[in-house]
Amino acid sequence: MTSRTTGSLTPSEHSSLLSADPEAAGHGHSTFPHSQHEHPITSTPPRRLARRLYISHFLSTWNSRVFEFGTVLYLASIYPGTLLPMSIYALSRGVAAILLAPAVGHYIDTGNRLQVVRVSIVLQRIVVAASCLIFYLLAIELPVLSGIDNILLVALALLACSEKLCSIMNLVSVERDWVVVVAGNDHDSLRTMNAQMRRIDLICKLIGPLAIALVDGVSTKIAILFNLGMNICSVVVEYFSIARVYYEVPELQSKTKTYIESQNTESDQHNRVARLWNYWYRLAQKALGDFASYFRHPVFLPSFAGAFLYLTVLSFAGQMVTWLLSTGYDSTQVGIARTLAVVFEVLATWIAPWLMGRIGPTRAGLWLANWQIASLVAGMSIFWMFPDQPLISASGLVGGTILSRVGLRGFDLCVQILVQEGVEVENRGNFSSIEAAWQNAFEIGSFISTIVFSRPEQFEWPALISVIAVGLAGILYTVFVRIQRGHLIHVPKWIAAPGMLQQTRERCIERISSASDF
Repeated sequence: MTSRTTGSLTPSEHSSLLSADPEAAGHGHSTFPHSQHEHPITSTPPRRLARRLYISHFLSTWNSRVFEFGTVLYLASIYPGTLLPMSIYALSRGVAAILLAPAVGHYIDTGNRLQVVRVSIVLQRIVVAASCLIFYLLAIELPVLSGIDNILLVALALLACSEKLCSIMNLVSVERDWVVVVAGNDHDSLRTMNAQMRRIDLICKLIGPLAIALVDGVSTKIAILFNLGMNICSVVVEYFSIARVYYEVPELQSKTKTYIESQNTESDQHNRVARLWNYWYRLAQKALGDFASYFRHPVFLPSFAGAFLYLTVLSFAGQMVTWLLSTGYDSTQVGIARTLAVVFEVLATWIAPWLMGRIGPTRAGLWLANWQIASLVAGMSIFWMFPDQPLISASGLVGGTILSRVGLRGFDLCVQILVQEGVEVENRGNFSSIEAAWQNAFEIGSFISTIVFSRPEQFEWPALISVIAVGLAGILYTVFVRIQRGHLIHVPKWIAAPGMLQQTRERCIERISSASDF
């Protein structure tokens, strides 16, 4: 990929979205220029248009969340007493996302927008359907399949890789590209749409796993068939809803295409193996170039800080849930705690846009990052203070984690605004895919931490690593704010004025002397 000059795209305090001035944040113009090939929409998108986009995103996210949590239940039922199949399954998804994310980003940037999203929808539904069929075959325990269990597990892992890549393709395309184009230069609409998309994500995260868990409580086989049925029934609505959005927004159809061209015209004379090797070699070169471009980009620091937050076990995922059950929590209490955490995450989708409207996303991100750090440090302090009372120490960490979700999701929304405004339209897919690769890399790091410290009594160390990771993310974002704004806090004028502090000191000494004389 040809390198681009990005210095002129650096955000400034005069940007409508990066300004500390509330009025500027709401009514100014963006510093980040749109591509000359992308004509921004000047009016608020119709509700009907936004509703179709939300419906497609809801169905895609719902199916993804249900299948993601369902696989944990299916594997636990099929392979009781071992975490090895689940670990292989999860790691394969993460590794695929890291290795192939640049290729996905290239396809997003060079392909037709509608074709990219439709491919992600259809291919993901096919992969999930095939996975459900394999899960069902394993669940019914046919004697003829007893000798090929390992082969079926490998097939599930490969299908999981495809499902993860399709999920990334759909998420990046819709949230990082379509939403920006549909909102145009209406920054209030962009903030509103971002918040609504995040609410959809969080609602699916809350209700989807709960729904499949309730069905799985009746029967794992019924849960697999339920998952398969929803997956098949939703594809038609998704397919045509996203198409209506595409055809009603001309700007979505004006994307410029760039293709990887052959290095020389003699490649056609090579045999098939040589051409394939040449293709993958060029693709690897492009991936390295994309990573280098990502690190040089002006919004690299907030993006990488957001990815760093994935290095955590304090998220009410499988690792933390398993530890809580070992400390004396029962499944109902864990469910209540998880529900409260998601409620706070949903609350952040209202708090963050309000705060960004008041002080801009740059400062809002700093405040929310500090909130997350303070909440986790407080929870970790209680955890360390009561080592002999596991229920109290665990409750302290649970409380800190729940409170931190406001900062986590709010910070994520601020970073999303900065990335959407700062990344060029022709580079959004590459940038967001590399960001997704780092997110998966840090998520794998969290899995490794609980593999190394696998006993429940050792959970303090993965938890400490998580808090340190959040602190490092806060430092990276603070550096970004310092570079952008030139300062971190507003100093009062009476302090900042030259000589004012010295004059105040002299007046105080004079008053003390006068009182002594009297």
